[in-house]
Amino acid sequence: MPGRSVWLRILGVTDSVLESLVEEPDGSVVAHVRPKRRQRQRCGMCGRRGPVYDQGEGRRRWRGLDVGVTRFFVEAAAPRVTCREHGVVVAQVPWARHRSRYLRAFEDQVAWLATQCSQTACSQLMRLDWQTVGRIITRVVDEAARNHDRLDGLRRIGIDEISWRRGQRYLTLVVDHVSGRLVWAAEGRSRKVVDSFFERLGPERCAQLTHVSSDGAEWILGPVEEHCPNATICLDPFHVVQWATSALDKVRREIWNQIRRSGHQADASELKGSRWVLLKNPQDLTANEIAKLAVVARFNAPLYRAYLLKEHLRMVFHIGYDEAMRSLESWLRWARRCRIGPFVALARTITYYRADIEATLLHGVNNGRVESLNTKVRLIARRAFGFHSAQALIALSELTLGGLCPPLPGRQAR
Repeated sequence: MPGRSVWLRILGVTDSVLESLVEEPDGSVVAHVRPKRRQRQRCGMCGRRGPVYDQGEGRRRWRGLDVGVTRFFVEAAAPRVTCREHGVVVAQVPWARHRSRYLRAFEDQVAWLATQCSQTACSQLMRLDWQTVGRIITRVVDEAARNHDRLDGLRRIGIDEISWRRGQRYLTLVVDHVSGRLVWAAEGRSRKVVDSFFERLGPERCAQLTHVSSDGAEWILGPVEEHCPNATICLDPFHVVQWATSALDKVRREIWNQIRRSGHQADASELKGSRWVLLKNPQDLTANEIAKLAVVARFNAPLYRAYLLKEHLRMVFHIGYDEAMRSLESWLRWARRCRIGPFVALARTITYYRADIEATLLHGVNNGRVESLNTKVRLIARRAFGFHSAQALIALSELTLGGLCPPLPGRQAR
């Protein structure tokens, strides 16, 4: 029979005294423990010592990690203490988080599993329902966030939104370009949401930001200009090129409609099948697609000119700064006099955002890390088969992508 200290290590219980082990009729084992003297009479929220208020609801049980196929529980008294800051609260216990009925080691393992596997696998392995897993994740994230301020030391950040549910349901995400970690997330997509981030960051830390990347949305750029006087705004190249591809597709549709209305159905059908040929990068085209592009160049000069405008703008972001600046100026002159409506309008947009685009070319800051993180958030949502609340998705995303995930129990000591 292992000694009492061994049983405490097996259960993951620290700073405590084992009084007895009791086997229940259902086969589970209950360890009766008490905190050591220095851990008693502490506020469950802040840890300060305080006088005992009463004995609360009597003894409580906390579920621990299973030992083999046997369920283990920890039972102890749960008195209430008076805290000068938080009033009357249940006393802190060294083996569990406040307001939890699970051991700290149990919750850490659940949180780690939630970042690695599906909700079904996590729930079945730990013998929990998914709602309980969500509450455990929230507690772990809240504690980790209190102990580690992810907003400290920010210099370069990216801001973007992601659709997490049908019906125009969005999350706003902020990513640290240096570490690549998610540092802040909130439900919604509006100026008010971005303002709330900068308010939490505070004026002093806002002034320390040197670069902010975004997709050019005014609900992002407005708060950045207002709160971050020293930050250089960098417009994401992917979104700039996306504007060009949208303009190209609009030109293709307009020409297709004109040909179709004129009765040339064969030509219209041929043009309709050229969409992906025009939108793909030249290096990715197959031999058949190259031949189709040659047909467009031969028989539809305006559409092919729009294609070349798109490619010219795309190449601006793949060359050195000095050459890129000359190429951008050349593109603007061409687009302004091309007599292709969508690209003339795009030239006005590029001119409006030119300073932000030039900053991107100079500093090399873009939303690549943000887009990568967006993909991971979508994967988290898909792996969980969706979420009923944004807060649940935010908690799991922060746990997985924000550097808040605890190690597996026992790894800390290695």
